[in-house]
Formats: sequence, C-alpha cells, structure tokens
Amino acid sequence: MVEILSAKVERWPVDGAFIISRGAKTHVDVVLCTVGDGTHVGRGEATAIYYEGETAEDCAALIGRYRGPLDRASVNARMDRGAARNALDCALWDYEAKRTGVPVWQRVGLTAPPAPVPTAFTISLNDPAQMERDARAAAARGFGLLKCKLTGQADGDRIAAVRRGAPDARLIVDANESWATLDIAAEAKALRALGVELVEQPIPHGREDMLADIASAMPFCADESVHSRADLDRLPGFAAINIKLDKAGGLTEALALAEAARARGLRIMIGCMLGTSLGIAPAFLLAQQADWVDLDGALLLARDREGGLAVEQGMLQPGSLWG
Repeated sequence: MVEILSAKVERWPVDGAFIISRGAKTHVDVVLCTVGDGTHVGRGEATAIYYEGETAEDCAALIGRYRGPLDRASVNARMDRGAARNALDCALWDYEAKRTGVPVWQRVGLTAPPAPVPTAFTISLNDPAQMERDARAAAARGFGLLKCKLTGQADGDRIAAVRRGAPDARLIVDANESWATLDIAAEAKALRALGVELVEQPIPHGREDMLADIASAMPFCADESVHSRADLDRLPGFAAINIKLDKAGGLTEALALAEAARARGLRIMIGCMLGTSLGIAPAFLLAQQADWVDLDGALLLARDREGGLAVEQGMLQPGSLWG
C-alpha cells in the first residue's frame, strides 16, 4: 500500500538575485514530497505561493497531516489547491509511472515522448542599463524569447533597453499587478511598438473588471487572476492564461484547466515558480502544446538536481528525474 514517506523543506540558492516588483529573492524554499509502497517510490516538488501567504513549512505540514486515501482523485477532492497538493499530486503521478512501468507522458495522452521546447528566459527587474546587459547575455546563450519583469514605472525605458540588448528576441512582459493606476491601453500600445507580444497580469487580482472595456494593442495574460478552472468565468479582457502547477494544485488540475481554457478559446502559457527541475518536469508535459513556455525556474538557480532539465540554445531539454 502506498504511503507518504516524507515531506520536507529544501533551500536552493538563486544565481544572483531574482527581482520582481514585489522584491528580490536570493534563494527559494521548496517542499519535497516522497511516497512509496516499499518497492516503488514517487517524488513531487512544489514552491509555496508566497503572495497568497503560503510557506514551504506550512505546505510540508499540510502534507504530513493528510490522512485520506492516497490516490489522486481523493487527494484533489480532500485538499485545497496550492503547493502542498501539487507536491503530493505530482509524487503520486511519479509513483504510478514507476509502479506500472507506463511513463507519465503516455498517461496524460501524449502520442510521443516530450520533445525539446523553447522557453522564455526571465530578465529580472532592474535599471534599464542592467536589463540591457542581462538581455544581451541571454540572447548570447541562445534564448529567443525573453520575459521582462516590470514595475509600472519607466517600463518603456526598460523595454527599450532590453530591445537594444536583444534586437532579434521575442519579448513578453510581466507587470505583476503593477498597472492599476496607469492608462493600460496606452502602456500596452507603447510596448507593442517595441515588439512586445504579450502582457502578463497588468492589474491586481480581484480587479479583473478593469480590463473589460479596454481595446488593447496586444493580448493580456492572466497569472495571479487564475489558479484553477473555478476562475475561468471571471476573466474579461484576458486572451490567455498562465498555468502554474503550484497555483492549480498539481498536474491533475493543470491538465483539466488547460482543456477547459482551450474550450473557451483562451491561449495558454505554461509557467512556473522558482524551483528545481523536479518541480518543473511535470509542467514540461503541458508545455508540449502551449502557446508560450516560461519554464526557466530551475535555470535561475545556482545549481539544480542531478538529471535535471538542460537547456541548449534556448531549447529546454527533457530530463530524467521524474515520470
């Protein structure tokens, strides 16, 4: 019989600092969940949704207190969405693959093993000169899609600098809820002129109505505004959603969310929190059919787990440590 073997917190250093409008991170704490039956073992990793008040320690404790049946249907019915459920859900997917000998990519309906995908690389929030240098360095590594963190102040100057550093790169931007007091249509139009193709979460979660009547020069993508299928009916003005397993509460809900979003005509970004390749690997399966892939969470760390997802010329390669 499968049981929870452990749920522990691990700290992983960031390569330098990861800076967004809410602050800077020099490390990330993840929760590692392990399940097994004495023969087969499955692992899942998750990163707490800090802006919702989650901590890795709380997530580990939630997993430790779970007393329901250990199957994915029961876990998803009994636990609230969030990082704790994600870690346990993904550990069970991994366990099922090990026990049955059927890899997860087959279990989720892919017709072939996952192939390399181009991933965005994050340009952290900084002064324009530093963002220009960071963009130039990312382009030199082969990244053709850059995701720029913005703050609602001098965003045009920052993107103009990024464009100078990486003149041929595709650009998407993440406002992290910082445009509430701005002329959103004008901001989008100005960034569109600099070649930006998508604006992620321009307005605060809970103020989705702000986009309802805006005629934008480019699409808006919901991040903090959408976690699971329950959020899809309140997204006026959004043309895309960012699916993250930590928000959705695991691969099980993320798959259902992707299907429901496509049925509504929404485009899909597959994103992630900071974390190692063990936490990114399940999302890599969803990335096979996404419009935008933003799975650089492990690439921003100073080190990764052995067998992690490698990157070659901006293409994220399948790893071997999960599923």
